Amino acid sequence: MLASLIGGFIIILIGVTLAPIVADSVWTATHNTTGTAANNVTGATATLVNLVTLFYCIGVMTAGISVAIQGLRQAGLV
Repeated sequence: MLASLIGGFIIILIGVTLAPIVADSVWTATHNTTGTAANNVTGATATLVNLVTLFYCIGVMTAGISVAIQGLRQAGLV
């Protein structure tokens, strides 16, 4: 039980640590920072690419919570 709870917290911790990297990559893909080339992603596609960070955070949260719930179920607490 305790191992699953710690595993869930570790998943969330690593996911939150990597979230800024994902956000920076999305921003780089949708904005032209060099000034020499056109934007990589424009229009409706840019809107969808901007949602990648949101879905990444939701996925990390879901994974961490599911691992913690699995540990609680094994212990008979849920």
